[in-house]
Amino acid sequence: MSTAGPAETPPRAARLRDGLVVILALTTGAVNAVTFLRLGKVFASVMTGNLALFGVATAQRDGGFAINAGVALAGYCLGVLAGATMARAPRAGQPTWPRRVTVTLAVELIMLAGFSGGWLALAGHPSGGGQLALLAVASAAMGMQATAVRRLGQMSSTYLTSTVTGLFEALAARRWPPSWPRSSGTVGALVAGAICGGVAAVQAPAAVPAAVMVPLAVVLACRLPAAATRARSR
Repeated sequence: MSTAGPAETPPRAARLRDGLVVILALTTGAVNAVTFLRLGKVFASVMTGNLALFGVATAQRDGGFAINAGVALAGYCLGVLAGATMARAPRAGQPTWPRRVTVTLAVELIMLAGFSGGWLALAGHPSGGGQLALLAVASAAMGMQATAVRRLGQMSSTYLTSTVTGLFEALAARRWPPSWPRSSGTVGALVAGAICGGVAAVQAPAAVPAAVMVPLAVVLACRLPAAATRARSR
């Protein structure tokens, strides 16, 4: 595989990378919908929103809500720490999709599998300590995904405020950057994932594992063979 840096990324490899990032946003949307609807009205990956919710809960002296926001924040931060250790920082001359990104996402899938097992064990209606545990695991998984995607360059599949800002800036300037298909795709995919996750959480709890795991599994199915080939060639 080519080791060209971001400025020399082969177009086909870049399109594949961007498509996989869009697919990852489906998992993000689904996980956030489930945590918001069933795990305490907080988000697994939107830490700006959780910080604001923590402040609101503190102002209203709502201890339970503050705990939920705090657990999501703590889980996400732990996920970032673990993901950064595995994925490491971007470097010049790295492949379009480094093997460590695949490894980090594989660990995320294992975590979401654990989340799904706990969700099913609690019949899709967690409460108390079980709810907090699931929230922590989901948030940690999102932290790992965020770090893995950051290794790919200036892009995200978990927090999209800057992505939306960039899209509307481009609209105002009537000048579309090369990354606009990925940017618009991730926004649309996050909404679609949230719809799927929300419907599953409310109407078909047994389908939640599929909603949160299938998109990530598809990404790994695309990348694991390449990662294994690169590992054997060393």
